[in-house]
Parts: sequence; C-alpha cells; structure tokens
Amino acid sequence: MKEKFEEKIWGENNAFSMTKKIWLVIGSLVAGICTGLFGGGGGMLIVPLLTTLYGLEQDKAHATALATIFPLCCISSIFYLVGAGWEYQNGLVVSLGVVVGGIVGSFALRKIPKRMLGVIFYILMIGGGVKMIIG
Repeated sequence: MKEKFEEKIWGENNAFSMTKKIWLVIGSLVAGICTGLFGGGGGMLIVPLLTTLYGLEQDKAHATALATIFPLCCISSIFYLVGAGWEYQNGLVVSLGVVVGGIVGSFALRKIPKRMLGVIFYILMIGGGVKMIIG
C-alpha cells in the first residue's frame, strides 16, 4: 500500500530525486508561510514549483495550486476575521468579484493554450512585483 502511494506521489521507480523532494517540501512551506502572512500569494510560488520540479503542465499546475492553497486560505481567513478584523462592505464587494472572476478564470483555463497561460502568469507576477517596488 505504501509503495503504491509513494509511486503516485513521486512517480514510477521513485524517479524523483531526493534533492527535488527537499526543494518541493521547502517551497511548499514557504508558500504556506506567504499565504499565512500576506493572506494569499502562496499559489504564485506553487505554480513554478510544480512546473519546474514536478514537471506538471501549466494548466494542471494552476489547478493543483488552487486546490492546495484553498484549505490554507480558509484557515487564514478565519484568523483574519477573528483577530485582525474585516471591513465587511469592501470585503463583500471584493469577494463577489473574486468569486465571479474565479469562475470565469476556471473556464478560461481550459481554453487558453498552455504556453500562453505560462506567459500570462509570469507577466502578471513581474507586473505585480514592479507595482510593489514602485508603491
């Protein structure tokens, strides 16, 4: 049973090198810390991690990143709601936009060519980084 599970996780014949496994665990921890600290953003780390280390196609990496970040976002949201407060009026408007955008994006994910999806993703990451530096 354990062998079957490890084969599903790491591939046939444990083809994943120990170095890649370590980087995958470290990257996952950093992504979790970023999501907890900043209320999101871990997915931006998980996608490159999954495409480079794990060899997933771009669309599958995005879908996997969303699925792995979702539980942490729920837990982080509870902490923010209870501890740091939440501006309900602004939060509800933004939440509505995020839900609608998420639905549209998930349908678009199936239609956009994988290579183009990667280009769009990295342009958004660079643009976001430049915006943060400029202020």
